[in-house]
Order: sequence, then C-alpha cells, then structure tokens
Amino acid sequence: MTLYRVTMIRKIFNSLNKKKKSKQIAKIVIVILVIFTICTNIYDPFYRYLIDEDNEDEKRIWCIATYPSSLQTFSSVMHTFHFLAPFIINLISAIILITKRSRQQSNVRIHENYKEILKQQIQQYRHLFTTPVLLVLLGLPRLIILFVSKCMKSTNDTWLFLVGCFILFILPMLTFVVFILPSQFYREQFHKTIVNYRIALERRLNYMI
Repeated sequence: MTLYRVTMIRKIFNSLNKKKKSKQIAKIVIVILVIFTICTNIYDPFYRYLIDEDNEDEKRIWCIATYPSSLQTFSSVMHTFHFLAPFIINLISAIILITKRSRQQSNVRIHENYKEILKQQIQQYRHLFTTPVLLVLLGLPRLIILFVSKCMKSTNDTWLFLVGCFILFILPMLTFVVFILPSQFYREQFHKTIVNYRIALERRLNYMI
C-alpha cells in the first residue's frame, strides 16, 4: 500500500507536468512513511517475551505480547489507521488526478462538455478506484482477525492464526493483478517489455546457432 500511495502521488504531479518535482516528493514521502511506520511500531518488541511450554504431549515456544491498557488502545488505533489511511489517500489522489486531467482536457477540447470529458476520464482511470477497494478487501480479514482473536487455548485454534499469516502474502502475490492488469497503459508497457525480451532472446539464440 505504501508503494501505491507513492505511485499515486507521482501520477498527480506527472499529470501537472511536474515530473522532476514528483520524483523529489516521492522520495520525501517514502522517507516520511518509513519513519512514521517505525515510530508507530517501535514499542511492540519491548512488550513481547517468549515462554517455553513443555508438557507430555508436545513442546512449544509461545510469543506473548502484553500491552498496558493505554498502549493496547494506541495499538488498535494505529492498526486501524494503517489500514484506512492508504485507502483514503488513494481515493483522494485518484479524485485529484481525474479532476486535474479533466480540466486540462477541457482547455484543449473547448467544444466538448466538461461533464462528458469528466466521464471519459473516470472511465479511463476507473482502475484507480477499483484497486484501493481491492486492497481494502484483501486487508479486511486480517484486521478482523486482529480484533476478534484472543489467546490460543489449544492447537485446534491454530487455523485462525495461520489464515491471518497467509493473508499477508496474498497482496504481494497479486501485485501484477492489482497494479498492472487494471491499467491499459501498464498492460501496453508490459506487452512491449515482453516483446522486447522475446526479440532480444531470439537474436541471441540465432547468434549462438
């Protein structure tokens, strides 16, 4: 989501013909996001400790987190913030981008209605709305598990935590589906890249033969 936030900000400045400034702002945003994420999660390791459980059936090591009530509230708020903030930023960025592009097009296509141009831009950039929604849907189960799950009392409860762990890997696995396929521009660039690689590979094979 951090990557997508930075990408959206760069798209906005690119649409304003400020590509150099967009790179600088993207770098600044990345640094700020990294520092902010570290600062809002740095407390966690200090409240975790390991417990060895050794009984007749099996031997396990538990990682237990014990937060004070105030810190528990802060942790819940931060998890919710990290979940909702990217969606809100992406949504606002998409609206700004489409609005700016529509105004630019209306200045060029002066004989066309602004509402029609706006509809065309929304149709062209509709993936900017579908992608944040998809990111939220993928992250929602993990947030629900975070709030409803309690201490695991038996091995039969492990499936809930395993599901939560596997959900974390869904988004990285769907990067191509989420970011490339919805955009016509990115699909075309991907196709051109594949064609270039294929041509280069064929030339190398012909040279070797």
